[in-house]
Amino acid sequence: MADKNNGGVRLSDEQRLDWLRLIRSDNVGPRTFRSLVNHCGGARAALDALPELARRGGAAKPARICSREEASREIENSKKRGIALIALGEPDYPSRLRMIDDAPPLIGVRGKMDVLASHMIAVVGSRNASAAGAKFAERIARELGDAGFVVVSGLARGIDAAAHRSSLGSGTVAVLAGGHDHIYPAEHVPLLEQILPNGAAVSEMPLGWEPRGRDFPRRNRLISGLAIGTIIVEAARRSGSLITARMANEQGR
Repeated sequence: MADKNNGGVRLSDEQRLDWLRLIRSDNVGPRTFRSLVNHCGGARAALDALPELARRGGAAKPARICSREEASREIENSKKRGIALIALGEPDYPSRLRMIDDAPPLIGVRGKMDVLASHMIAVVGSRNASAAGAKFAERIARELGDAGFVVVSGLARGIDAAAHRSSLGSGTVAVLAGGHDHIYPAEHVPLLEQILPNGAAVSEMPLGWEPRGRDFPRRNRLISGLAIGTIIVEAARRSGSLITARMANEQGR
């Protein structure tokens, strides 16, 4: 893995390509990525070892390994869209996010990069928020911004959108469940464009990825992982917001 000191080290172009290939290969998530790299000594060696490891694990067929061509295409298309692919341990990788057990090896960031170095507070809640709840979220987000905090949320309808809109001037970060080219809900594309001049959008998913139900809890760990604390405004008993609260608690946030 890249050096995790405060200064960090930047990956070479070849290393970034290898990291991207590994995390985009079948059955490789953040924890598996870390185990493979630590066990094999690097992403390139891990890629070489994957077929044999899959065979030993009893896989019925070889796992799909992301090709150089696929990874190169994603890197090129990301650059065209103004998306920086930042690796765990690099200087621009958010320090709080780096601390969680399942931190993504690579995140795609659009917008104002240095906002990720700020102290962030997560504000999330119900998609079907009451008028009073939305107004409260707006007030909280505005006061947090005035106090120097960046508000991080999930760009969802309701509380998330209210928190983002109220902190556009002071800076807000939208964490996406899909790729940067598949914003959900689509009606919030204009809101995201308003966020980017003073804030940022973050995703661990590849371009072209349409978010599915199970991707939202995965996204929620990043929302709480980026923040020093999480505020929940209105949430149903089995809501994603309470999943975020649980994750924040597990992360010590």
